Amino acid sequence: MFNILVAEDDRNLQKLMTAVLKQNGYNVLTAKDGIEALEILDKSHVDLIISDIMMPNMDGYSLTRSLRKSNYNLPILMVTAKETFEDKKKGFIVGTDDYMVKPIDMDEMILRVAALLRRSRIVNEKKLLIGNIEINYNTLTVSKDKEALLLPKKEFYLLFKLLSYPKQIFTRQQLMDEIWGMDSEADERTVDVHIKRLREKFENYDEFEIVTVRGLGYKAEIKI
Repeated sequence: MFNILVAEDDRNLQKLMTAVLKQNGYNVLTAKDGIEALEILDKSHVDLIISDIMMPNMDGYSLTRSLRKSNYNLPILMVTAKETFEDKKKGFIVGTDDYMVKPIDMDEMILRVAALLRRSRIVNEKKLLIGNIEINYNTLTVSKDKEALLLPKKEFYLLFKLLSYPKQIFTRQQLMDEIWGMDSEADERTVDVHIKRLREKFENYDEFEIVTVRGLGYKAEIKI
């Protein structure tokens, strides 16, 4: 059974989300703010976090930023009344995986939770399957029709990251920090160069596409 941590200071919404998640077979832990959420994470295994943004003591942005800096890679679904593009952009920059705006459709929340958990399992298994394409993290290869293409490490990690989270936008800085390291002296143009190389290598693949999101970064689109 998956453990879901709900960080939400609205008691009524917290209770509703807890009830719906339990009805769908999840075990639920609850926190009223980011600080309490971190305390729970120190003691309990959590597979996914649903976090409000506006919470006392530690908000959802700070919670997410703290977790990513500590190398917690579990999926995070942000839930908030903030719906402007800038609010969403900030959420993705600090490391959230998905975003829902209040009032929440509980059926949609369950679908998003299931999708995030599925993607997380894919990453943990170190292998992606897209149609008849296999992307193997351990061998750094992309295989199709019994032909395997070995990629340089950075190119592979970049491709694997994007395809693990289809449609999710990653900023150049996010990709730099995760793949090249926060202490790297390379600049964001390095990401552009590697994206260009990947596009050239997979230009004849109809199964996926790496898309530039103007002003933000990149995302992968699955076409099958």
